[in-house]
Amino acid sequence: MTAAAPRGDLSPEAISRLSRLDLVARLVVEGFITGLHRSPYHGFSVEFSEHRPYLPGDSLRHLDWKAYAKSGRPVIKQYEEETNLRAYLLVDTSGSMAYAAGGPWSKFRYAAALAAALAHLLLRQRDAVGLALFREHIDTLVPPRSLPSHLQVLLRAIEQTQPAADTGIAQAFLELAERITRRGLVVVLSDLLDDPGQVLQGLKYLRHRGHEVIVFQILDPRERDLELGHQARFFDLEAPAQVLSTQPGHLRVEYQAMMADLVRQYRQGCADARIDYALLDTTTPFDQALSHYLVRRQRLG
Repeated sequence: MTAAAPRGDLSPEAISRLSRLDLVARLVVEGFITGLHRSPYHGFSVEFSEHRPYLPGDSLRHLDWKAYAKSGRPVIKQYEEETNLRAYLLVDTSGSMAYAAGGPWSKFRYAAALAAALAHLLLRQRDAVGLALFREHIDTLVPPRSLPSHLQVLLRAIEQTQPAADTGIAQAFLELAERITRRGLVVVLSDLLDDPGQVLQGLKYLRHRGHEVIVFQILDPRERDLELGHQARFFDLEAPAQVLSTQPGHLRVEYQAMMADLVRQYRQGCADARIDYALLDTTTPFDQALSHYLVRRQRLG
């Protein structure tokens, strides 16, 4: 392990000085929670179902204070699935995720660090967390568990993976939807550099199966602005033999418009399907990325 990042600095540059994902996860989560001070969010759960009378030993965090103020009787908010939440972290390991130009980390390393932080946070709350690593298909599927020791299982699976091969995002989503039978929370970490129509169909199928879905589209800033100098050679990370030499300035305006349209399609398509969507680049501070996730869930335990 190299020198630790300063306690108050959760930037990718600072955290990149940590080599172990477990340390990254702990630093990001503890730093984020410290920064929240008094938070209005009180834990992850699925949709509210009904009230039931309060019983000795029940957690006060599920007490409905508004109902208590009206009736004078303590009642507990009961959810459709009262056991711990099951979350699945979907990490894209296709070749394009290896790209790194404008940020300190590749997109894959950034996604891995964010997945580690999310897993650490969920396990702290005793929620069950699973992991799916995908390219054209689901390559690795770690079933969800809620034991604290499960974090090391998840991190080991991530650390043993290197991005490679082609992308088949939509097919991977369909496979996952068929393989998980109990509905839960699905968090996607991917650059989404695939056909948006097909990808959105896959995401909608996950919603159709009853899952809550959050999408982090992770891009390198150079992928969005093409600010690469006067002359550049482009290599297809999913087909390395394909090389293109050109002057980016000649393509920049049209390219930026195409990327903006791609992002617009995903943002609008996710909104229409009631899917949370956040666009990140690899220079986004990790506490900000995690904040987007938690604010959208409107819960924190």
